[in-house]
Amino acid sequence: MAYERNKPASLLIRGGHVIDPANKIDAPMDVLLRDGVVAEVAPPNKIKGGAEEKFDARGLVVAPGLIDLHVHLREPGQSYKETIASGTAAAAVGGFTSVCCMPNTTPVIDSQEWVNWVLRPERGAVVNVFPVAAATHASKGAVLTDFRGLQRAGAVAVTDDGKPILDNDVMRECLRLSGELSFPVVQHAEDTRLTENCPMNDGPISFRLGLRGWKTAAEASIVDRDVQLAQQMPNSRLHVAHLSAADSLKAVRRGKRGRARVTCEVTPHHFALTDEAVDGYNTNCKMNPPLRSRADIESLIVALGDGTVDAIATDHAPHASHEKQVEFERAAFGITGLETALGLAITVLHRQHKIPLARIVELFTAGPARVFELRGRGTLGRGSHADVTIFDPRKRWTFDVSKSRSLARNSPFDGWQLTGKAVATVVGGRVVHRGE
Repeated sequence: MAYERNKPASLLIRGGHVIDPANKIDAPMDVLLRDGVVAEVAPPNKIKGGAEEKFDARGLVVAPGLIDLHVHLREPGQSYKETIASGTAAAAVGGFTSVCCMPNTTPVIDSQEWVNWVLRPERGAVVNVFPVAAATHASKGAVLTDFRGLQRAGAVAVTDDGKPILDNDVMRECLRLSGELSFPVVQHAEDTRLTENCPMNDGPISFRLGLRGWKTAAEASIVDRDVQLAQQMPNSRLHVAHLSAADSLKAVRRGKRGRARVTCEVTPHHFALTDEAVDGYNTNCKMNPPLRSRADIESLIVALGDGTVDAIATDHAPHASHEKQVEFERAAFGITGLETALGLAITVLHRQHKIPLARIVELFTAGPARVFELRGRGTLGRGSHADVTIFDPRKRWTFDVSKSRSLARNSPFDGWQLTGKAVATVVGGRVVHRGE
């Protein structure tokens, strides 16, 4: 659910190269936004009539507003890590016009009242916020929440993210209701019976560091079970969060071939880093699921290019410094990611691995919009929401975490030189971020 805003001025974005995968556009176009919607997309200089504001997009890509399916905004209850205001400000800098926030807050977002709380204007959101509510009460994996009521309140999906739903019967009932309501169930795929006290991926690096290794089977086995259940439940919608392992892809591909409604996301850190980054006990490289082997990363990159993966999502997970500046085993899982995602995707996927720019835009726009059925998002079709991301695919820049708009500084990408940067972020027809 987006926040209500006063009607914005009309805005004409001229001279840019429009990439809109939902409408199969990849060409020089002008874009007119009016009254909060896309009024017209036409070849250069073909839009008649004026606009109150103009944006010169020469040399830039004009895309539908980027959508992040997986962020942690930490409110309610954990505002020392992040707030909805600070997290969405970071999202705007990264080019995201919409973010979907996870429910593992304090208290857990498991009721209509807490969904409503997240959506109130006083939270200070800079971009659209779509809550993902808990699938079970307090995310304890036992008693299902009121899916229908949560959906009515504005939740776009349910999940116990951070905790897996291990009980087969509970997951089966989740998926049954998912099919009945057309309401996605997002699974954090981890068999915690296999990962206790395992802070990183199992392999030569964990052996050398003397850390217990987290085997990929702990993820793949849950994905495999869930895909099997989804194939049994008519119209159910299963979305696999932050998929990290090659073996997990096999089950997703099987589900897609069997026409089950199975989707998945991959994070930038899982395609940009291997578990070698943990060497030296770098806690900013401790995440859940963990960084994987080079073979896993190569499989993820193939799947990002061939259509198996539906979306790139950041799993933006801000933490206070005292939660990271401790021994590796004690450090919190997770990193920030909203401001580096686009640059990492262009640098790693497009420039290094030659995945077409249009495919990368799709993974940030039309793909995530389809996963959560965010109607009127992820597209520049006439009448769609006036959410637009304008970026320079050739802009070289260095990420300086000290200048992040997030409250947190837990990023492994501090000092990285990246190519590709958001120049302007437009939400509902209003420019909410303007960069270099």
